[in-house]
Amino acid sequence: MSQSPGHRQAPQHKVTETPVEGRMCAMLDGEIVADSSAVLRVDEDHNPPRYYFPRGDVRMDALERTATTTHCPFKGTASYFSVQAHGRRWNDAAWSYEDPYDEHRGLAGRIAFYTGKVPKLEVSAVA
Repeated sequence: MSQSPGHRQAPQHKVTETPVEGRMCAMLDGEIVADSSAVLRVDEDHNPPRYYFPRGDVRMDALERTATTTHCPFKGTASYFSVQAHGRRWNDAAWSYEDPYDEHRGLAGRIAFYTGKVPKLEVSAVA
């Protein structure tokens, strides 16, 4: 397994993936856009926890790919999606690593939601 450029240059930087016990959902303005019992929690130094839902458990009809991409030296290139709920659209409110670096292959085929950027978006455990 080859290391990503970020992990080679900053081996002390931690990015961990942990399966979440139980069920979680992502809600945008009260509308469920993802619901899953197979979520990965990603903890990365200096960032809040992020929750990655399997694409099959995300309402992809509520998402639309945008032209936005960003690059993480630890995980790879992220592609972004607008998310729609109740007839409103929030740009770049979700992202996915389509082809992550080797250390983070578990993120492939998953969608995360940008809870810090979109005020009406919450990701939480389902009781």
